[in-house]
Amino acid sequence: MKVKGPGVWYIYGILIFLALWQLVSVSVQLPIIPPPGKVLENLIAIFMSQIAIHGFYSLWRIIAGVFLAVIVGIPLGLCMGYFPAWDRLLSPIVYLTYPIPKIALLPVIMLLFGLGELSKILMIFLIIVFQVVIAVRDGVKSIPKETYYPLYSLGAGFMDVVREILIPASMPKFLTSLRVAMATAVSVLFFTETFGTKYGMGFFIMDAWLRVNYLEMYSGIAVLSNIGLVLFGAIDYLERKKCSWQYK
Repeated sequence: MKVKGPGVWYIYGILIFLALWQLVSVSVQLPIIPPPGKVLENLIAIFMSQIAIHGFYSLWRIIAGVFLAVIVGIPLGLCMGYFPAWDRLLSPIVYLTYPIPKIALLPVIMLLFGLGELSKILMIFLIIVFQVVIAVRDGVKSIPKETYYPLYSLGAGFMDVVREILIPASMPKFLTSLRVAMATAVSVLFFTETFGTKYGMGFFIMDAWLRVNYLEMYSGIAVLSNIGLVLFGAIDYLERKKCSWQYK
């Protein structure tokens, strides 16, 4: 029996969700929970004229924040996992700052960096970077010492070890941490987009809610949900490509 691809299961999941949504809408019979068919019709009608620009801004902020977290977090995690001195020096700092609720830092970030794009991207960065650092560090620490010996015997340098051992071995934990952090990042982005901006899905959804336009509100929620679906799907795809040995 041939196993269906992940895309098929995504479609099944979406259909089940829509069926449950329709069931709830029919059961409560309230304007605040419109049926998915009407929301989809409204979404198609206003997507290009109203929602697309908001979705672009939200997606850009998420990608920029994730990119910054990756280029900062992966090198730090690799060094902390491979060099004990780095771990002894930086782990207390990470443990001290990681538990701080990042949303509590929003007023400070906005006072320091303004209400524009930078503050929103930095919030995404702060949420993700700590999980990346810790996941990569722990992934490197879990590598048996014997794994390095063949490369050492061939005269490999640190960058060779990073390329051939550290990155492949830490990739599964890194992707898992990225997947976990992504949901929190999208939620915090929604909150930050209600301040000092006219673009973003957070702004669009809250504006529709204040205007008591539930069709537009749910259309925005659907777009934000699909942005998350695309991002999670991209991580799953990357995991299947870079960690194919896990699926054998």
